[in-house]
Amino acid sequence: MQRHKLTLSLLIFSLLPLSLLARPYFLILSQEDLKDIPSSPTTTSSDVDPNESPPEWDEFGDSDSKPEHELDPGSWRPIFEPDATRSSTSASELDPEMEQYYSAVEKMFSAVSDSEVRVVEEAVAEIEELATVKGNSHAQSVLGFLYGLGQIKERDKAKAFLYHHFAADGGSLQSKSALAYTYYRQQMHEKAVKLYAELAEVAVNSFLISKDSPVIEPVRIHHGAEENKEALRKSRGEDDDVFQILEYQAQKGNAGAMFKIGYFHYFGLRGLRRDHAKALAWFSKAVEKGEPRSMELLGEIYARGAGVERNYTKALEWLTLAAKQQLYSAYNGMGYLYVKGYGVQKKNYSKAKEYFERAADHEDAGGHYNLGVMHLKGIGVKRDVRLACQYFIVAANAGQPKAFYQLAKMFHMGVGLKKNLPMATALYKLVAERGPWNSLSRWALESYLKGDVGKAFLLYSRMAELGYEIAQSNAAWILDKYAEGSMCMGESGFCTESERHQRAHSLWWQASEQGNEHAALLIGDAYYYGRGTERDYERAAEAYMHAKSQSNAQAMFNLGYMHEHGQGLPLDLHLAKRYYDQALEIDPAAKLPVTLALASLWIRKNHADSFMVHVIDSLPGVYPKIKAWVENIILEEGNAAILTLFACLLTVLYFRERQRRNAAVEDGIQGQHIHHAPAALN
Repeated sequence: MQRHKLTLSLLIFSLLPLSLLARPYFLILSQEDLKDIPSSPTTTSSDVDPNESPPEWDEFGDSDSKPEHELDPGSWRPIFEPDATRSSTSASELDPEMEQYYSAVEKMFSAVSDSEVRVVEEAVAEIEELATVKGNSHAQSVLGFLYGLGQIKERDKAKAFLYHHFAADGGSLQSKSALAYTYYRQQMHEKAVKLYAELAEVAVNSFLISKDSPVIEPVRIHHGAEENKEALRKSRGEDDDVFQILEYQAQKGNAGAMFKIGYFHYFGLRGLRRDHAKALAWFSKAVEKGEPRSMELLGEIYARGAGVERNYTKALEWLTLAAKQQLYSAYNGMGYLYVKGYGVQKKNYSKAKEYFERAADHEDAGGHYNLGVMHLKGIGVKRDVRLACQYFIVAANAGQPKAFYQLAKMFHMGVGLKKNLPMATALYKLVAERGPWNSLSRWALESYLKGDVGKAFLLYSRMAELGYEIAQSNAAWILDKYAEGSMCMGESGFCTESERHQRAHSLWWQASEQGNEHAALLIGDAYYYGRGTERDYERAAEAYMHAKSQSNAQAMFNLGYMHEHGQGLPLDLHLAKRYYDQALEIDPAAKLPVTLALASLWIRKNHADSFMVHVIDSLPGVYPKIKAWVENIILEEGNAAILTLFACLLTVLYFRERQRRNAAVEDGIQGQHIHHAPAALN
């Protein structure tokens, strides 16, 4: 069996972070991390009660098919997806206080879109009344967010924490996430781990039973300092040309295209809203043509009751058909049904184990995960926590989020692995960020694509507070890129330039803490040039060192420059050259600036205190003046028009003169031919 090939000497797996720029993060487990736990007797009876194990390890619980706004109480989904919410909530179920809450929040977002500061203030006052007078936990959560951001309210981290604390006690999961991230940043792991464990459990309960749910990653709307046009193009949903071609192919009967369209609708990918009805329709058409992946997802749909009445018998039928067509992940769903006794005569752990092994033997991550659960609990097999840990690591290495969750619990509780709260917290956070509150990123992106930058900024700021690195960098980039258009508001109207810089600086700093090298570079620039903060070369060097540790060529170049000039770092020409060389090794496009920098180093080393060195040192001061002259004189509208006409005139004169000279040369050559022509024969 494949499990015998696993070794305990060195186990490495990669956490797949939600940030595209964050570097992969490796966990190395040695023999010392694994605890010796005695094995339990083998349990093979098909009707053994798994509830004999501690309840916190019941990992075959039912997948939760509740709508997002029920999984995440106080979610803004009724505002941004009202049609989907109405379909799952009747008017009689609406609480008057919640109606007032949603009305105030919707009023705030509408006013932000319309740039009406006074109306935003009115909406915030309504939210504050709900929070302070009526004690509405969701209003308290929003008020905590506004105090933390400094939007309309004075920026007050203490009040933000207090309101989030009250909201979390009242059941607000987003406030629990904000508190967890606050504790996480302060390395208060005992408090952070409890909150992230609860959030991760909510996220896991919404995952599929047979396969890994796709990661709906927040889209990074920028690439460096520029807009990420390619990523934005792929997020335009039905307006995307590629999607329209795919839809055309599906309508013409292409089974693969039918599956993809249904898949996008089912999970809400590529800028589409989740629509189980459309997904079901496309999957049903695809299975008529024998498409196995659609069969598997139809099994999921019926098992979860997603948009249809839950029917485990039909679920088993579709999963079995998919497995017969060698779609091995479907065996996980079949095994799950036998573990739970759904759609079958009775529970049968031996049959479930057989199906999980078939999936695992074909390198399916879900199969490894499910076998890990069986060995962890001793269901149908000898209880072996060490072997369970190995299965979880293999599954995690393949990106299985439930496996991350299991390893987090093992680190948290010290079961199978030595207790390690920092590691448990990081793993829980990774899973928790896939929870239903992740929909904030979809709404923010939709707003941005519609040109509603202010609403996008507010939504990304909310996500940033919950600890999403991509949201932190997106919100910071919007502040830098759009300035007043970002609808950044302070305690009294729109933010000043200084306030915007400070807010962006704070967001970039949080993103840099989570591995965003571009953010670390911008933090260094802010300290170096004094943008939004006091100029501090030493802190700039620290930020550049952080970016350099993530192999950022620009940071290496900047460190070389600072060593060359003794700014924030010791004057050291040898170290300067080393950093310049490293920048070129990382990025060949840096050849020109590195060549010029090395030439400057050579002059400085061999001709110290010469005129050329003084010229080189004066360039940083001359450049801004030249730039200002170009912007104020040359690029001024009237002057630009005159200069353009003048350039055109010079071009015409040049070509006329060139044409005249060519004509003169041709005449001269022709005259020489006539002069030397032989005499005509008589």
